[in-house]
Amino acid sequence: MEEDCFATQLIYGDGQFNRDGLECLIKKVNLADYGLSYAVVAIVGPQSSGKSTLLNHLFETNFREMDAYRGRSQTTKGIWIAKCIGIEPCTIALDLEGTDSGERGEDDTTFEKQSALFALAISDIVLINMWCHDIGREQAANKPLLKTVFQVMMRLFSPRKTTLLFVIRDKTKTPFEFLEPILREDIQKVEVVALSSYEEKEEKFKEEVAHNLRCHLLCLTVAQLRQRFMHSISPGGLAGDRRGVVSASGFSFSAQQIWKDIKENKDLDLPAHKVMVATFRCEEIAGEKLAQLTLDEGWLALEKAVESGPIPGFGKKLSSILERYLSEYDSETIYFDEGVRNVKRKQLESKALDFLHPAYITMVGHLHSKALENFKTGVENWLEEGEGFAALVRACKEYCILEFDQGCADAFVQLAGWDASKIKEKLQRDIDAHASSFCSAKLSDLIVNYERQLSTALTEPLESLLESGERDTWTSIRKLLKRETEAALLEFLSAVAGFELDKADITAMEQKIRDYARNVVERKAREEAGKVLIRMKNRFSMVFNYGCDSIPRVWTAGKEDIKTITKEARSASLKLLSVIAAIRLDEKPDKIEKILFSSLMDGTTAPLASTTWEEVPSKDTLLTPVRCKSLWKQFKAETENNVTRALSYQKACRRKNNWVPPMWAIVAMIVLGFSELMLQLRNLDGEFRNGTVAAILSVSSRFLPTVLKIPRPPPGLPPAPQAPQQLHSVVSQSFGNQTPQPNPMPNFISESSVSSSNISSDCNEYS
Repeated sequence: MEEDCFATQLIYGDGQFNRDGLECLIKKVNLADYGLSYAVVAIVGPQSSGKSTLLNHLFETNFREMDAYRGRSQTTKGIWIAKCIGIEPCTIALDLEGTDSGERGEDDTTFEKQSALFALAISDIVLINMWCHDIGREQAANKPLLKTVFQVMMRLFSPRKTTLLFVIRDKTKTPFEFLEPILREDIQKVEVVALSSYEEKEEKFKEEVAHNLRCHLLCLTVAQLRQRFMHSISPGGLAGDRRGVVSASGFSFSAQQIWKDIKENKDLDLPAHKVMVATFRCEEIAGEKLAQLTLDEGWLALEKAVESGPIPGFGKKLSSILERYLSEYDSETIYFDEGVRNVKRKQLESKALDFLHPAYITMVGHLHSKALENFKTGVENWLEEGEGFAALVRACKEYCILEFDQGCADAFVQLAGWDASKIKEKLQRDIDAHASSFCSAKLSDLIVNYERQLSTALTEPLESLLESGERDTWTSIRKLLKRETEAALLEFLSAVAGFELDKADITAMEQKIRDYARNVVERKAREEAGKVLIRMKNRFSMVFNYGCDSIPRVWTAGKEDIKTITKEARSASLKLLSVIAAIRLDEKPDKIEKILFSSLMDGTTAPLASTTWEEVPSKDTLLTPVRCKSLWKQFKAETENNVTRALSYQKACRRKNNWVPPMWAIVAMIVLGFSELMLQLRNLDGEFRNGTVAAILSVSSRFLPTVLKIPRPPPGLPPAPQAPQQLHSVVSQSFGNQTPQPNPMPNFISESSVSSSNISSDCNEYS
């Protein structure tokens, strides 16, 4: 199949750039794939000088040619572009509109200058087609135009050298050596080729010689000239200078920008333009690669997977995806300016890494969470095996940090160099925080356990001691408190040895346990203070109703000194009140008992009217002096009836013991008794006739009613009270309950006197 040159209009006659047409040609000929391995050839010259014909024969293009039989007129308008057929490397030909055309007129030379400047700016080789007989003429062969263009090029650019190949048409007899100096005058680098007139000698035109004025005179045919364009970009070729060439992928943008600058009459700085093209194309390529990266299937799958948890080989997978697109960028931008290429590559890397970084953070976050969770689980599991807490925390932390480091190494992206040190620091802080919290919780549990142990060990003994109300009660309480506290602390210190705590922390916890134990005592003392009235009445009842040997007192004997017993009972109750009045854990002496006895029992001091005790802090005061006075008054009121009833009962018993029957009653009993006795004796003889046993039974049955008729003591005197089965246990039982049980022994506290204390005593019932 014959190859197509894809000729198309590049710039219209009105100066409009055909961007779509150029892009279409580039795609059709795959120009972007050639990189720097391409060349651009342009031809300029007068109108109708055979420029299109020369290009068509040299490069097998199909530019429109003038039909000489229809007259000489403008054929090419604007600038056309096509691919040269059969030329290696890929060569692009530009066919420019002829100069000095009648259609544009003498005054309209702007487009001519613009198009010539455009051709010189983008071409590697420029063919200048001119008539042989115009050489040496000032106005012919566009000499003023060429001078202007060259001067502008030299002033505005610092470009690579562009090869100017002069093609002299319709050769005359004038030798070339006389023509060359004229052409070199204003041109630095020129190659001149002379060809025969195509119109007169078409075949000879194709085979004609060309003259190389730069080195020596050469005789070339058209076919030979075509060969000169083969490998034109190789060293020594027509386009050997490639310093300023633009990569083929940026040719379209470069051509557009150069034409735009020319149209706007801006200075053309081709090196700067080269950088601009490189910048544009590298940015464009980088944008394409970044967009492709965001839609990459492998990346999308990896991104989705990492949301669920850590991915083994995450770093390698992510690096592979990133490096693939960076490599594609490198291959597509290899022919652009190195500085620009590197800058844009770094920008692409930065944007790509910014895009990928959240996935890395998610991955490292999973590693952080996993390591922290492993630490929590490990500490709890290993602690059950009896390991020392501090050593366990260190070992577990070291293991989890190592696990995190290994995970980060697996997730590391070499190109990114992302640093997970901050997340590692956060992990260490989180581990330390959890360890501290866990340690605090364990210590708190230990303290609570030992506090509970202390509470159990202290409560019942405290209740018993406070209930007894003896003079040495608080001494015993202090000993109890010290003994139980020291025992608990000894066990506690052994339990916390593995925590490796600071001395200050241990001291603080010891003090906390000591304070708790003290609070147990104080709390129990305050509780007992609220029940002191009950305790006082129970104590009074115990002392009043029972002797020292716990035998119930018998008021019928008349030997009991009720007033003395009452005083003893009240003294015992008042002593109990003095014990409960204040907390005495600091071994400081006080005068509470002395003040209470002198004021309430003896009456030798002024009545209690103060709200504080001397030498007793207010925080240790359980019952103020005023409160003690009030309680004592209530106590006496509720126990007074007991004393009164005892006295009345004793008096009644004395009356019973002193009672004697009147004389007439004594005489009557004697008479009646004697008559009955004589009657029974007279009947004995008859009774014994029936047998001895029968006689005794008969006499007894008759004698018993007689005995029962003997007068009895007056009714109303109760029997003597019975001794309690276990006195101390009963008292202890009544102290241990807020509502004391009824006393099994008889007592004389009236029902009304104990109503406020919920004590029910059936003091008026006797059998």
